[in-house]
Amino acid sequence: MTETLANPLAARDHARAMEGTVTESMPILPPVADDLPPGVAAEDLLWEETIAAGGYASRGLSRGTRLRLIDLKGDACASLQVFNAEMPTERLNVADTVKVQWNAYLDKGKLLLSDMGRVLLSIEEDDAGTHDCFSGTSNAVTNAAKYGDGRNSGPHPNGRDRFQLGAAKHGLGRRDVHPCVTLFKGIKVEPDGKMVPIIGPFDPGRTVVLRAEMDVIVVIANCPHVLDPREEWTVTPLRATAWRGPVTPENDPIRNDTPEGLRAFKNVEDYYRR
Repeated sequence: MTETLANPLAARDHARAMEGTVTESMPILPPVADDLPPGVAAEDLLWEETIAAGGYASRGLSRGTRLRLIDLKGDACASLQVFNAEMPTERLNVADTVKVQWNAYLDKGKLLLSDMGRVLLSIEEDDAGTHDCFSGTSNAVTNAAKYGDGRNSGPHPNGRDRFQLGAAKHGLGRRDVHPCVTLFKGIKVEPDGKMVPIIGPFDPGRTVVLRAEMDVIVVIANCPHVLDPREEWTVTPLRATAWRGPVTPENDPIRNDTPEGLRAFKNVEDYYRR
C-alpha cells in the first residue's frame, strides 16, 4: 500500500490488477439474472445490483420499467425517494400518497404519487406486506445518538446522507432530499396514535415489484429503520433488478381500481400527450 501511494505507476498497476474482481455489492455489467419472470427476455434486463448493508443505489427508469426488490436475508430496509426524471422538482409526496388513497399501508395495487397528482410508481407485486409511510429515514444525528456515530463515512451510515449521495449522481442536492417511503420494514399505528415498528427479521426472499408509470429517478438507501429497537446497527443486503416492460394499458386493474387512482393515471397520460 505504501508503494502505491508513493509511486503512481505502482498505483496504476495495482488498479489494473483488480480487473475482474467481483464483490456482492456492485452492479453487474452487463446485467445478468437467472430468475427473470416468465416472458421477460434476457435482452430486456436493464439493471442488476445487490445493495450492501448501509449502501445506496440510484437509477433512471423509463416508463413501463419493472423494478424488483428482494430482501435477500430477511433484514433489508429499502427506503425510497422518487423523482420525475424529466423535471425532478416533481417528486414523491408521501402525504398525498396516503391521503389520496385513503390508506396509509402500502401493499399490492397501491400507488406512489407525486406532488403534481401523478403516479410515479405502482406496486405490481408484494409478498412482504410490511412497509412504512410514516417514519422517514435516519440521519447523522439520530444515528449518533443511538449508535455513537452517524457519519456518512463511519461504521453506521444513515439514510438521509445516503439519499444525498444517490441524488447527487443525478445533479440533485441536499435540498432535494425529501420524505421517503420504506419497504420491508413496517409501522402499525395503534388507536391511541402510538406507532409500533414491525422490524423483523423476517423470512429471506420477500419481494416487491414496482412499475414505473413515468420516467423516474429512484434513489434507494438500505440503512436500519429509524425506529429499529435493536441496540446494534443491523441491516442486510437488498437486491435490485429492473427490466423493460409495457406502459400501463387503459384496462389495467391497478389503474382502474379506485376513482382517485384512475385520476392520477389520467394525469400521467395527459402529461405524456405531447
